[in-house]
Amino acid sequence: MNIEEYKINKVISLKDYPTKVVLKGAEKKLKKLRKKISKLQDAMYAEGKYSVLICLQGMDTSGKDSLIREVFKDVNARGVEVHSFKVPTELELKHDFLWRHYIALPAKGKMGVFNRTHYENVLVTRVHPSYVFGENIPSVKSLDDINDAFFHNRMDRINHFEKHLADNGTIILKFFLNLSKDEQKNRLLRRLNIPEKNWKFSAGDLKERTLWDKYMFCYEDLLNRTSKENAPWFVIPADDKPSVRFILAEILLKELEKYNFTEPTLPKRVLDQIDVFKEQLNKE
Repeated sequence: MNIEEYKINKVISLKDYPTKVVLKGAEKKLKKLRKKISKLQDAMYAEGKYSVLICLQGMDTSGKDSLIREVFKDVNARGVEVHSFKVPTELELKHDFLWRHYIALPAKGKMGVFNRTHYENVLVTRVHPSYVFGENIPSVKSLDDINDAFFHNRMDRINHFEKHLADNGTIILKFFLNLSKDEQKNRLLRRLNIPEKNWKFSAGDLKERTLWDKYMFCYEDLLNRTSKENAPWFVIPADDKPSVRFILAEILLKELEKYNFTEPTLPKRVLDQIDVFKEQLNKE
């Protein structure tokens, strides 16, 4: 698979990207990839030089939760942390918009998955600019202050934030799950038609659905402005769940293999005494 076809390295239009690709044997292939990702994470943990931040964005029902479950199923629980960012709390609103994301970053040796990310601050807030008032920013006095320049400034700050992380050993990979409006409709109906799925449904999903075109405009703008070599965006067709999981896992594996994570060797003084240690244990 050529992962470059999913990577944003030039100005793009989302309408040029497919929302559905069906790959034969995706589920079976994913099982093999999971084991390889797990081994890479073990080596990364032992080496202790890098962390990995995986950012997932997508419209409601794009399959983020199930993707996380299936792709990271074989990774040691010690080595992966998942954070799902909801509406900011009162405490979070008392800090700058990146604070709650910064304190959730993975430590060296670990993978961190952001289910919804710091990009909500230039996405949902851009679709609903009045939400910004909750941040009590001194320079924001009216809706007129929450304009394109405001959000582009935030995107610049996000770029600086991610460069700082990358410079300090965080490998950043960002994925937009490109779901079609028709498939979202099917998934929302499924939540309504299957009783045990009812709990997933929210009337707010239907309200946000009416703003689909505005969301797509905001996504396209942020993808073009914030896909950098040190923190690239990948657009993945999300209408077929097995395929989107396999594609993301394949990209993740290929990107991480570039770093050649190496488990450290024991100091020579310890290696020289391995036989002594074995004998000591065997005599117990």
